[in-house]
Amino acid sequence: MASPPPKQTMKERILETADRLFYLQGIRAIGVDTIAAEIGISKRTLYNHFPSKDALIEAYLQRRFVQPRPSDKPPAEQILATFDSLERRFSAKDFRGCPFVNAVAELGPEDEDRTVRNIAIAFKESRRLWFRNLLRQLGVADAEGLATQLTLLVDGSIAQDLVRDDPAMARAAREAARVLLANAGIKVGSPAPAGKKRAG
Repeated sequence: MASPPPKQTMKERILETADRLFYLQGIRAIGVDTIAAEIGISKRTLYNHFPSKDALIEAYLQRRFVQPRPSDKPPAEQILATFDSLERRFSAKDFRGCPFVNAVAELGPEDEDRTVRNIAIAFKESRRLWFRNLLRQLGVADAEGLATQLTLLVDGSIAQDLVRDDPAMARAAREAARVLLANAGIKVGSPAPAGKKRAG
């Protein structure tokens, strides 16, 4: 019989609750009072783990800063699979865009020490470098430039989905990525089949 999962620490509970509320309702809309009430703790208990809302926001963004999983798939397939993954994410009812872009948009003027902006830049750059490293494996001459273009396709498809409420924007971005790879001399497959509309 499998052992039960380890019980969450209070710090993990606070961070998980803040993550959900910040992402779904907005960082500025959610105060520490709301987070504490959601968990059923006092603000003092919350502050024992996170000394300020700014510290909680930083922890929330760091929690979202995850690297792509290692894959044995060919580099070109990994690149195109990024857009397949986006389409699935766009189809989810709880998709609210990129948490890093959202945070910068919400907190830009208040982010005096640039903590939020710097985390967002680091995240976006990590994704661009992931593309670049795969492109270098493929022998692409201008891996730097093409990595930037692919990153723009990712962010552009996110913005288009939010405006249009249409997961097919990821498929359109995938096709554009496929054309860019082909133009760089990389053999790629055929366009992705039509997908599903957003659930619910």
